[in-house]
Formats: sequence, structure tokens, C-alpha cells
Amino acid sequence: MSPMPSATSDAPSSLSPTVSETGLGLRELKKLRTRRAIREAAHHLIDERGYDNTTIEQIAASAEVSPSTVFRYFPSKEHIVLTDDYATSSIEFLRARPADEAPLVALRAAMTAMVRALSEELGEEYRWRRKLVREVAPVRALMRENQDKMVAAASAVLAERTGRPETDLELRVLVGAVTGSLHQVLWGDHDQETTLPEMIERALAVLERGLTL
Repeated sequence: MSPMPSATSDAPSSLSPTVSETGLGLRELKKLRTRRAIREAAHHLIDERGYDNTTIEQIAASAEVSPSTVFRYFPSKEHIVLTDDYATSSIEFLRARPADEAPLVALRAAMTAMVRALSEELGEEYRWRRKLVREVAPVRALMRENQDKMVAAASAVLAERTGRPETDLELRVLVGAVTGSLHQVLWGDHDQETTLPEMIERALAVLERGLTL
């Protein structure tokens, strides 16, 4: 089995929920801080009152913004909890890989880079989201929608790199297998006995060697 490729040197520096504020203009900085305030308010209120008993109006009041401002940034309460930032970041990491890299190598590196960033930057917020994915049906549904977006976006990137059509069966199987591994590591019902980066490396290695009996 080939060694895990480096996933850091050519990758974007951070995920969008916790992106560095360095170099941002005042407008972008204000948007970033507003999004963060809304997320933090939602986190606090859901912990205190439960998911079903927390409303957009309550989140807006706690974040000191209007409900319309909340909806400007997030289409629903589920999107506050679980945005598609992870899917977007994964595709950014994939686009940053060398053009001549084999598809599986590029996918492995991109997914590993995203998991490393997620693990290092979000910490407790990720664990909170994981709990809601497992317990709240609308959040779980959005997670699956985000996974579909990731498959479609990654397939488009690899189609461009390989010259295959986006609907090519082999291409879709490869992307589905890798993103399915990511899905199981992040949201699946398993023992979280090691770190996320270690688990994603174990999961993706299975695709190369198969399951040892």
C-alpha cells in the first residue's frame, strides 16, 4: 500500500467556519463575526433548551441581530448547526492538489486535509454537531444532502482532471467510496477511539487493501 500523501502543503489554510481574520476587509470581517455570533448563540440555546424548543427568533435575539439577518446567512436552523462548509472545503483542498496526481491519491489527500483542519479548529463544536446529526432528523437529512453535494462537486473536479464525464460509473464509484468513508468517520455510528485524522487514514486504507478477515 502506498504511503498517505501529504495533505497540507498545497491545501487552503482553514475551514470557512473558523477562517483566519487576517487580511479580511471590514465588510468581510463583519460578516464572519455575525455568522460566528449566530452559530454561538444557537449552540448555547440548543444546549440549554433542546433543538426543537429553540427558535430562529430566540437565536437572533441572543446574537443581537434580527431574524431576517439570521436568514440572510442561514436558510434554516439546520443550516446554522450543519452548513455545507465541510463539503466546500473538501473541494477546495481537492482543487489544490497537483494536476498530475492520481485520482485516488488526490481524493485521499483532500479528505485527510479537511479532517485534519476540522479536528484542529472546531473541536467541541464538531462533537456537538455530531451529536445533533445522530439525534435530530432534520440535521441528519441536511448532512446527507451535503454529502450528495460533495459527491457531485468532487466528481466534477475529477472529471475535469481525467477527461471522463461527470456521470462516468467508475469515477462516481471512486468518489462515492472515498466520500462514504469520510461520512462514516465524521458522522457514522462507531467507536471514536482515536483522532479524526487517524480514523480517516484507517478508513481510506481499507479501500486499498480490503477488509482483513
